[in-house]
Amino acid sequence: MTGFAIGLLAVTLSLDAFLASLGRGARGQSAGIGLALRTGAVFGAVEAVTPLIGWGLGVAALSHVASFDHWIAFGLLMAVGLRMALHGLKPPAPSPSAGRGTAVLLATAIGTSVDALAVGASLALLEVNIVAVALAVGISTLILSTAGVLTGKYLGQRFGGWAELLGGLVLIGLGFAILAEHLSV
Repeated sequence: MTGFAIGLLAVTLSLDAFLASLGRGARGQSAGIGLALRTGAVFGAVEAVTPLIGWGLGVAALSHVASFDHWIAFGLLMAVGLRMALHGLKPPAPSPSAGRGTAVLLATAIGTSVDALAVGASLALLEVNIVAVALAVGISTLILSTAGVLTGKYLGQRFGGWAELLGGLVLIGLGFAILAEHLSV
């Protein structure tokens, strides 16, 4: 996996956390640098760990699926990408007025990292440096989530769905690229 592909994957996997951060920022006028950095740090840490967990689970199953691993990677990326794209087409739900506590933040971070877990599992089927991917995802999520909180009241309602739709399409494209690479060998 090239550096560009890792970067694209990292940004794509960060989009859910970015959108959640936009919502956190849009909920109040107290969306300052402290809330932004705390949100970014929690989201970034969780997003960095989940591909590692998924990768570990994928490695455990690797010997059983080696002959059709590219189809599994394709299917997982397709499913995650379609879910993201379809979610991006839905009209935004109104943001609740509460939800700034640590428990809510952690639950949201875990909820937005399910995609990274599935992608991590699919990456176990490929020869990829999972530590580099996890670090890229974590750093990307830290940056995008921090920026998301700070710009939430301006951008969240306007562009959130389009960003998620684009991210889903990128994951679908990555799935097709993996499938094409393995079928052409």
